[in-house]
Amino acid sequence: MEVFLSHAHQDVALMKRLAKALQDRCIPVWFSERHIKGAEKWLDEIGVALDRCDWFIVLLTPAAVKSKWVKRELTYALNEDRYEGRLIPLLVKDCDYKKLAWPLSTLQIIPFKRFPSGCKELFRIWKIKY
Repeated sequence: MEVFLSHAHQDVALMKRLAKALQDRCIPVWFSERHIKGAEKWLDEIGVALDRCDWFIVLLTPAAVKSKWVKRELTYALNEDRYEGRLIPLLVKDCDYKKLAWPLSTLQIIPFKRFPSGCKELFRIWKIKY
């Protein structure tokens, strides 16, 4: 199992905290700041990761709603059958996430405004204790 973390660059601190919590429970995580090295082609590396990962998590914030990269990653995940039931939206800050992708309103959104309780809900998906 490997998780793709989609986030706006303004939310990198929370994304890193979440990545560490996942990795501490032996869940491999892919995110752009860690896995894309200088001079690599972003689009290619993101595409390879999206093709490889089993789960897709998107951090929903006002910055994410405005991010063209989050929108591209999320659109890809929504169109891939293998992410069916494996796409997890985390509501970090109040935002109009339907502007990012209208199908998000059809998914169970996990409230993630408080880190410990948000992690507890997220980890329930995999039957892991926080």
